[in-house]
Amino acid sequence: MPVPAQQAAAIGWYIARQKLRRREEFALMLFLESLYQCNLECVGCGKIQHPDHILRRRMTVEQALAAADECGAPVVNIAGGEPLIHKEIHEIAAGLVERKRFVYFCSNALLMERRIGDFEPSKYLTFNVHVDALRDRHDELVARSGTFDKAIAAIKQYKEAGFRVCTNTTIFLGTSAADVRDLFDYLTAVGVDAMTVSPGYAYEKAPDQEHFLKREQTRELFRQILTDSRQRGWPLGNSQTYLNFLQGQHDFQCTPWGGPTYTVFGWQKPCYLMSDGYAPTFQELLDDTPWEQYGHGNDPRCGQCMVHSGYEPTAVLASAKSLTLGLRELRSSVLPAHARAS
Repeated sequence: MPVPAQQAAAIGWYIARQKLRRREEFALMLFLESLYQCNLECVGCGKIQHPDHILRRRMTVEQALAAADECGAPVVNIAGGEPLIHKEIHEIAAGLVERKRFVYFCSNALLMERRIGDFEPSKYLTFNVHVDALRDRHDELVARSGTFDKAIAAIKQYKEAGFRVCTNTTIFLGTSAADVRDLFDYLTAVGVDAMTVSPGYAYEKAPDQEHFLKREQTRELFRQILTDSRQRGWPLGNSQTYLNFLQGQHDFQCTPWGGPTYTVFGWQKPCYLMSDGYAPTFQELLDDTPWEQYGHGNDPRCGQCMVHSGYEPTAVLASAKSLTLGLRELRSSVLPAHARAS
């Protein structure tokens, strides 16, 4: 299964507990940015455009684990920057695993071979390798040749060592549906456990502002990409409801508090993609952020956004409320027989 049964059950039980407590705003997945420094300068990234003294800052192990405890999200995305630059990042990952959080460790793979000995395989730990396209296009997007080959080598190395490994792919304007389908065929053959996908977001500080998709472009492109995804046996890691949203089958509003971001500055307002200030605690983030002012139709910066960090929580919560959507999620989580055998 693209999402392990234990993880799906834990998230479902977690949502049920929040509802029983009559909580309307709660975190489903925490984005933990322990640093902003990176060893790549991707053209679509808005996370590395800070001055050097900020790029040198590191979140402590204690701060990271306290943030996870505070918000209680069952899923934690260790992001960046490049997390493997952080010398103590393996201690953060181990602490989260000890707490039985489902950890997605995001990496561009350049340091994965060197640091494999710092980690132990666990059903709670998934390495999430950045792969935006096949070789030439991926290396163009990350502005360094050879990066794609290092990513594929790292995926194979970690799989052989017993780790669960998935990929994350961000789609930009100029990438064709055929390009993405070829990539997903290739990654499925490599044997990744799951593939997550999202359209890019126009970070204000990103070096390249010309290649972000508009909403209707996103819908049309994802309709072309996903037309026969189950028949092709792709182990897609996104919820089926979110993938349907990307194709224009649902008209959702984002749920930014469902995927809060904790950084070296504190809790980022309002979301992973925008920075309108920081809160010292998660509760203050919930209480003091004017959520009604954000989202499609409210803030112009949100107009074209369909990114997973805001809309995947919406999709998961919608599925939890709807028997029909919930059954679709259950069916989509079971791969066709030929895919399970490959």
